[in-house]
Amino acid sequence: MELSEYGKKNSKLILIQPVDSHDLQLMESEIRAISGQSDKDFRLIACKVDDWNRDLSPWKAPAVFGNEDFGDGAGNTLKEIIDRCVLDKDKIYFIGGYSLAGLFSLWAACQTDIYRGVAAASASLWFPDFYSYLKEHRIKSPNVYLSIGDKEEKTRNPVMATVGEKTVMTDTLLKEQGINCVFEWNKGNHFMDSDLRTARAFATLMNRMKGGNLT
Repeated sequence: MELSEYGKKNSKLILIQPVDSHDLQLMESEIRAISGQSDKDFRLIACKVDDWNRDLSPWKAPAVFGNEDFGDGAGNTLKEIIDRCVLDKDKIYFIGGYSLAGLFSLWAACQTDIYRGVAAASASLWFPDFYSYLKEHRIKSPNVYLSIGDKEEKTRNPVMATVGEKTVMTDTLLKEQGINCVFEWNKGNHFMDSDLRTARAFATLMNRMKGGNLT
């Protein structure tokens, strides 16, 4: 895993984002967008994974597009992120990302309570059995942001076509569990404005901070 850092190094707020090469190309744009939507200082650690489908998947699942199956490397990825990035108990940590990284972030928040906020932008909530998992394993973060594009569910792929319904269901579930969840629809399909959608996810959570704490 390769780490790239942005923002203010000594900030109390640390944003952790699993990324791929495409995300890294857009990171400067994302950082500007976060800064433009929030006046809070932050440090963002981009964690580039080696194999997107393997390293961010909580369990094995068959391919839903292309020929690449999903692995079960999320546990190892989370351990490495915690070992390398979560080093100061006095800091506030958010985790978030786009697509499968958003799903991973929600799963990670079921495993540990170290993250005060989860920014899941256009998360892959169509992932097999994930909604059932959330019903049985409560998210330990008190604050969650969910979003989805209004054209993402308009696909011939029967698994991915469930993403709109599953995202709405997840929002309802989290709110029923007492989690402070924000859910927003964006315009466009899954491949539009990933940097801006992720920035909005983080900034929305950041703007809930008052006096260094989340409300």
